[in-house]
Amino acid sequence: MVRIKFTQALKRFYPDLQTLELEVNMVSEVIQGIEDRYPGIRSYILDDQGQVRKHVNIFVDGKMINDREQLSDSLAANSEVYIMQALSGG
Repeated sequence: MVRIKFTQALKRFYPDLQTLELEVNMVSEVIQGIEDRYPGIRSYILDDQGQVRKHVNIFVDGKMINDREQLSDSLAANSEVYIMQALSGG
């Protein structure tokens, strides 16, 4: 099972957001699994073209994903995915 963790910033919009475990093979399937459990969250992660938003980063096993457009990065059975919003301001 792939474990998906989230930054606290997303919990501001989805207070019930919890670490998930899903049986998935690609990052795109992770996003769909999250959306199935938390409807509407996809729009915080992906833009209108289905690409990862500029202010969002997705890491798989500690490395940023390579494919921010098609989300085709593959996952191992025990991968850990971390989805975080970048902080901005000054």
